[in-house]
Amino acid sequence: MKLSERASNLQPSATLAISGKAKALKKEGKDVIDFGAGQPDFEPPSFIKTAIKAAIDKPGIGKYTAVPGTPEAREAITKKLKSDYNLDYTSNEVMVTVGGKCGLFNIFQALIDKDDEVIIPSPYWVSYPEQVKFCNGTPVIVETDNNFKLQASSVEAAITDKTKIIILNSPSNPTGAVSDEEELIKIANLAVEKDILIISDEIYDKIIFDKKHLCIPAISEAVKKQTIYCNALSKTYAVPGLRLGYIAANESLIKALTAIQGQSTSNPDALMQEALIVAFSSPMDEVNAMVEEFKKRRDYIVQALNEIPGVECPSPDGAFYVFPKIPTDNSLQFATDLLEKKLVAVVPGAPFGRESHVRISYAASLDNIKEGVKRIREFIEN
Repeated sequence: MKLSERASNLQPSATLAISGKAKALKKEGKDVIDFGAGQPDFEPPSFIKTAIKAAIDKPGIGKYTAVPGTPEAREAITKKLKSDYNLDYTSNEVMVTVGGKCGLFNIFQALIDKDDEVIIPSPYWVSYPEQVKFCNGTPVIVETDNNFKLQASSVEAAITDKTKIIILNSPSNPTGAVSDEEELIKIANLAVEKDILIISDEIYDKIIFDKKHLCIPAISEAVKKQTIYCNALSKTYAVPGLRLGYIAANESLIKALTAIQGQSTSNPDALMQEALIVAFSSPMDEVNAMVEEFKKRRDYIVQALNEIPGVECPSPDGAFYVFPKIPTDNSLQFATDLLEKKLVAVVPGAPFGRESHVRISYAASLDNIKEGVKRIREFIEN
């Protein structure tokens, strides 16, 4: 069977690959410490579970819903964006997607033509450049500073007459970095000046420690018009496997995205739309407790990693990742050997744009973090 050129050129997700290897070793009974998964290790908040259980008994729950989401779910999104960031969207300017990743994929499908350039800060989430290339676009990689923060001057230097989109992701995957507010505002205003679209992936907006989150479309009305806001329930509410995201943008783009979604996945999950409605009107106590625990883990792992000779680890302001520099220029070999010899799973930095780094998710118990860092130290020293 001859595959299409686009399928042949598509790279598998590095994060899912390392997680798969770790799971296989666990199945063999090995004592694996998995720092690879990009998902909270907490249970979903009680109100999410209660909402799903209640939804199961609703008449007609198994039927199709509207492709862009139920009216009630879309209204809940508009209310959430208003209450959190004072953003005014109508229900026709938001939609529900089958997870955040699917939403981003559909956005690229709707906007990118051959050779359109998309500016992507590095280190980057592994799917950004792959999805752009899949749509025949050209990823333009822009390096961040030593603390993985994006500078407006670097973005401006990368702009050409082919630049269509700038991707912003703060807090960031894989680094957890939160770019400085002043720089993000400069970049947003630059996009307005140059008539470039912004995709603002704010999936970690509630997992932030030492700073206040800057919501990009809330900068100004002009910036809002240029911005496609993307988010999902997966990180904030610890439900990555239940696949529900959402987008806010101008009505014409939402119509195009609805058409694409209608010809691919069709409507999002009906049960999770009911959960979204409840989640967006529930107290954040359980979420805040999770974030506080992540902060404690971050403080420990950053200090412990920096005590290992040859390792440099900036302290992130959000998400649940650290992205330390390691004493090698072959991150894939490092991650492979570490898993085989010490049964610790980390994700190589190469697919994120940095060969001499690895991504470590501290979405693990503090005991596992302590044991995992101990094994990493032993591996590097030996």
